[in-house]
Amino acid sequence: MDIELDGNRIHSERAFHETLALALGVERGYGNNLDALWDLLSASVERPLQLTWSGHQVSREALGPRFQQIVDVLERVQRQDEAMGLGERFSYCLR
Repeated sequence: MDIELDGNRIHSERAFHETLALALGVERGYGNNLDALWDLLSASVERPLQLTWSGHQVSREALGPRFQQIVDVLERVQRQDEAMGLGERFSYCLR
């Protein structure tokens, strides 16, 4: 599955979580926080999953330090899948 998030429309952490949950079809029951993001991406979504965050510079500016915290979770999930040697993995790209 390929998901693209439009960073030009993500101006808050809440908007990030809501946009991602909608794209993955998990609006109900998703916690809209970093712990929920980890749980969702590390164990609850089908692989392969490629997440592309286009216009991420706009989001980076709007979210401040929370942007890097979100990216840190994305990176951890990607590294976990690589370490587990999964053929079908989570990956992300900032554009």
